[in-house]
Amino acid sequence: MIIDILSWLLIIAGSFSMIVGGVGVLRLPDVYTRMHAASITDTLGAGTIIAGLILQAGISLIAAKLLLILIFIFFTSPAASFALAHAALSSGVEPILDSDLRSDEEKEKSP
Repeated sequence: MIIDILSWLLIIAGSFSMIVGGVGVLRLPDVYTRMHAASITDTLGAGTIIAGLILQAGISLIAAKLLLILIFIFFTSPAASFALAHAALSSGVEPILDSDLRSDEEKEKSP
């Protein structure tokens, strides 16, 4: 009973994380912040969902396979995000800085 509740809480938390990450990808201003939102929620959301599924599966071959998938995601997702960010920076995509987002009046007031 407690394992079922804990597993459903993990699945719901992971789903919420994935939804928030999707909104972040749509709302953030440049490719780097969008990539950051996608990579964090991919690792965190998928990790908590898979952890909840492992609790649902119990001790079985399915849980072992889910654990291997979880390990694979934890190693490949950050590496893929780094490679994409490095490729974007190498191809000349400039990040949007805080000073770029300020209005003209604020730029004139600041030194």
